Amino acid sequence: MDLGGHRVATQENRGKHRVPRALITGVTGQDGSYLAEFLLARGYEVFGTIRRTSLSIDDRIRHLLDDVRLIDADLLDQLSLIKAVQTARPDEVYNLAAMSFVPTSFVQPVLTGEYTALGVAKMLEAIRLADWPIRFYQASSSEMFGKVHEIPQRETTPFHPRSPYGVAKVYGHWITVNYREAYGLHASSGILFNHESPRRGLEFVTRKISHAVARIKLGLQREVRLGNLDAKRDWGYAGDYVEAMWLMLQQPEPDDYVISTEETHSVREFLEIAFRHVGLPDWDPYVRVDPKLLRPADVEILIGDSTKARTKLGWKPRVSFAELVTRMVDADLAAEAADSRRPALR
Repeated sequence: MDLGGHRVATQENRGKHRVPRALITGVTGQDGSYLAEFLLARGYEVFGTIRRTSLSIDDRIRHLLDDVRLIDADLLDQLSLIKAVQTARPDEVYNLAAMSFVPTSFVQPVLTGEYTALGVAKMLEAIRLADWPIRFYQASSSEMFGKVHEIPQRETTPFHPRSPYGVAKVYGHWITVNYREAYGLHASSGILFNHESPRRGLEFVTRKISHAVARIKLGLQREVRLGNLDAKRDWGYAGDYVEAMWLMLQQPEPDDYVISTEETHSVREFLEIAFRHVGLPDWDPYVRVDPKLLRPADVEILIGDSTKARTKLGWKPRVSFAELVTRMVDADLAAEAADSRRPALR
């Protein structure tokens, strides 16, 4: 198969199934929903693990529920992961599930470690015990770089995480490398820099901004409270990044890859584009810096060097930063405008 000038090995050529199978942990999350769409479009049979709660958590994949088979499983429960693998019999496993909100990791550091660190080991062990070859993708994170030792950050940059989430991701990354080296698993890690979309949760700063800007424009909200406006991130589009995940598992040999846009932008820049897009170029009256939202230890700047992924995988981002921001704002404008039951501020 040819993709962007680079030939990749397909599951049809290497798997036991005529139709390739994939198991996604965290299928109900932002990345999981885009990845499920991506794989279904390529003829995969897609399974996803779901942790049962009293709340509905399938909003992002509701349009896929006829096509994605859901399996009850939890990263805290080794046996449930083994059963999930036995049920799906996948050719590929994408481990996207984690306690992924960085500020919460300071409040719940132990639980973050159990899910985001030890959960990876449990998933790898379930794969190791399977009696057929499975290719594994681990969702590593740019938060592992933390207090950066070089700019830009690449695969060889030392890790110096600045949050319990980042620390847990470092463990997940290295246990993946360990299983690759110790057991010969085709296990790859994608060190993904920040990637956003209209499906991002409201607790994340990007979606918090786009949602607030839409509501302010429509007269439903007066202001938005934020933390560090000068923090800089390498922001890309989640829909682009899931393609890189898939490409990693199509390679003959497993490896680790930085996935990034190679640009950095501040929270302040995100605000400027978002407010300007709705005709409010002077955003200062609508934004309040809340000291309570500042992290105990923050990461000031992240920018990735994705040369390896661009060269070996043939991958590159398609959606620009400005387009990402306006897409998110437009989606929130449409959603808020459609809800006519909410009264405007008086």
